[in-house]
Amino acid sequence: MPQPDDSAHAVSQIIAQRIEALYGQPLAELEALADSPESTLLAALTGNHSALAFAERNIAFQLERLRKLTSPDREIGQFDAGHILDCARRIAEAVATRDAYAKSTGAVLGGLRRATAPDTQPPAPPVPAAPTAAASRTR
Repeated sequence: MPQPDDSAHAVSQIIAQRIEALYGQPLAELEALADSPESTLLAALTGNHSALAFAERNIAFQLERLRKLTSPDREIGQFDAGHILDCARRIAEAVATRDAYAKSTGAVLGGLRRATAPDTQPPAPPVPAAPTAAASRTR
């Protein structure tokens, strides 16, 4: 599939930026880390991002194909109508796929926060509480 301009990949770029911000590393490095068995969430996020990016590339490819099939200087023949219909169907499927992956991945990312770095200093010992004065009653 040909690589379209970057505006066609806006959703996958936003998701990639959110994953990178969450983990504090570039997506390429995170994809390499996702192969380890203990990084199941990272593997799911990078896998969803890959599927989302593929759907966006498929939309761009099918849209370009549809433009060629419906070019004003081209005559539409008997078999072209089926190709045009197939192209439109594939675009609709890819858009639905993209939107589903974007929604689910965005929801997961919305529920996650980057953990703060642990303190290197040991916690201060607790301060003993001051005794409270008992209230006295006089009549």
